[in-house]
Amino acid sequence: MQRVASIVDLKYAHDRKIYGQGINVCVVDSGIAPHKDLMNNKGRRLIASYDTVNGLSDFYDDSGHGTHVAGIIGAGGTAFRGMAPECGLISVKVLKDDGGGKMADVIRGLEWILQNWKKYNIRIVNISVGAGSEKYDNNSDIVKIVENLWDLGLVVIVAAGNRGPGQSTVSIPGTSRKIITVGASDDDIRVYSHRMSMQHYSGRGPTAECIMKPDIVAPGSGILSLSMTKKMSRYAIKSGTSMATPVVSGAVALLLSKYPELSNRDVKIRLKNTVLDLSLPHEKQGWGLVNVKTLLEGKRGSQTV
Repeated sequence: MQRVASIVDLKYAHDRKIYGQGINVCVVDSGIAPHKDLMNNKGRRLIASYDTVNGLSDFYDDSGHGTHVAGIIGAGGTAFRGMAPECGLISVKVLKDDGGGKMADVIRGLEWILQNWKKYNIRIVNISVGAGSEKYDNNSDIVKIVENLWDLGLVVIVAAGNRGPGQSTVSIPGTSRKIITVGASDDDIRVYSHRMSMQHYSGRGPTAECIMKPDIVAPGSGILSLSMTKKMSRYAIKSGTSMATPVVSGAVALLLSKYPELSNRDVKIRLKNTVLDLSLPHEKQGWGLVNVKTLLEGKRGSQTV
C-alpha cells in the first residue's frame, strides 16, 4: 500500500485527518475476516455481514479475496493502513472458498443491499466480482440490479475484470453505463494471480453497446493488503482490477467524509474532472488515474504521469 499511497497522493487526506469517518462501504466479495487491522477497540468498524453462500452470520472469509479488498479500502492498524482507515465496513459474501461463485448468489447479495442500505447507511458499494460479457449483456439481471442501486443514490464501484487487453473485455456488471468501472493503471507490470502469469490484463472497452469503459484507473498490480488464516492475522500480495477498485472506493469514502452532501452523480463528475491524465487511449485509462489530492480539492489534475 505504500506504493499505492504515493501514486494516488493519499498522504494529502491523512495529513488533514480525513480518514473516511462516517462513511460505510459495502464489500461484495468472499467475505471479510475480523482481521486485527479492521477492528477498533470496540470492534464496531465491522458493521454487518450477510452470507449468500453458506448462510452464516459471522464475519469470515474462507478465500481471502474479500479481506484483501476490505484492507485496501479501510485497514486501520498501526502498521498497515488502507485508504479510509476509519470508514465502516459491511460484508456481503457471494464468493466461495475457491474464489468462484454463482450469479444467483451475487444477485441475492445485491438484493440484500437494496433492502438494507438505509438500515446500515451504506454510501458506497465495492464489487470486485464479475463475469464474462459474452455470457451476459446490459439487459441481464446483474446489470439491472447495480443500476437500481445507483438510482437509489449509492456510489457503485465495479472492477473492469482481468480479461484484457483486447477490446470489449470489460466484465459484467462493469459494462453498465451508470456505475463507475475501474481498471488497473499499472497492468504493464507482469504479475502472478491464481498461479498464472498476467500482463496487460485490465479489461478494456468499448463495450458491446459501444459504452466507453473503464471510467477510471488505479494501481492494481502487486498490492499488499490484509489476509487471514484460521489461527492468525497476516498480509498478502494480490493483483488485478479487484485491487484497483477498492483504491477508488477508498478515495470516494474520503471525499464523502469531507463532503457528505455529495450525490453519487456529483461523485462521478468530480472523479472525471480531477483525474491525472496518463496519455493513454480511453479504452485503457478511462478518464485517467484517481488522485486523492485533486479529488478533495476539486481541481483537475494538471500533471501528466
